[in-house]
Amino acid sequence: MDSLAALALPDLWDRLTGTQSDPDVWVVLATSAAALAVVVPHTLWRISRNAITIAHEGGHGLIALLTGRQLTGIRLHSDTSGLTLSRGKPYGLGMILTAAAGYTAPSLLGLGGAALLAAGRITLLLWAATALLVAMLVMIRNAYGVLTVVLAGGAFLLVSWLTGPQVQAAFAYAVVWFLLFGGVRPPFELQLKRSRGGAGDSDADQLSRLTHVPAGLWLFLFHAVSLSSLIGGGRWLLQV
Repeated sequence: MDSLAALALPDLWDRLTGTQSDPDVWVVLATSAAALAVVVPHTLWRISRNAITIAHEGGHGLIALLTGRQLTGIRLHSDTSGLTLSRGKPYGLGMILTAAAGYTAPSLLGLGGAALLAAGRITLLLWAATALLVAMLVMIRNAYGVLTVVLAGGAFLLVSWLTGPQVQAAFAYAVVWFLLFGGVRPPFELQLKRSRGGAGDSDADQLSRLTHVPAGLWLFLFHAVSLSSLIGGGRWLLQV
């Protein structure tokens, strides 16, 4: 048994740290079209936006931990909203970074994923995403949130272990394209809500109260990050 484990661990490490072949160009283009198809139509977006909410709230939670705050829980709701709670000073750099992390997280995760795919690290991306989802699951505090994170993590796990290189590549590219495209839409939705007098306690408004910088400028930052990530990540994925 020990000898089998000794043989398996190096192979596991080689798979994790090794590089994989780039998929055909048509796969890259097809996965980008598929990602757009679930982001642009409102009906499908109401479902697929749950994945963006996972990234959004996960961004809040990760930065809260990295800045020394105590993460107490994350809730994901069926209307695609979410809530991340942390303890610490209600002001200062840590609170500002935590508040700013939500709307920027999906796009930045997509950009990081595009960098990994451009380097041929498909397996590493899939396993890293799985690990992040497992870590997030520990902090989920409601049943719907548990369900969505388990389904997302299960999809990554099944693809990682049960499918071949081509399917893994297509799945990884589809996920990254989805994060890049999906990260662009929420700031525009927030801008529309604010123009109608809604979303008075949005991340942008909280940041405005924390920094005395107008919420519109924070909204501009969200747009800049999402669009820049889409352009940069798209160039990496298309190898142009």
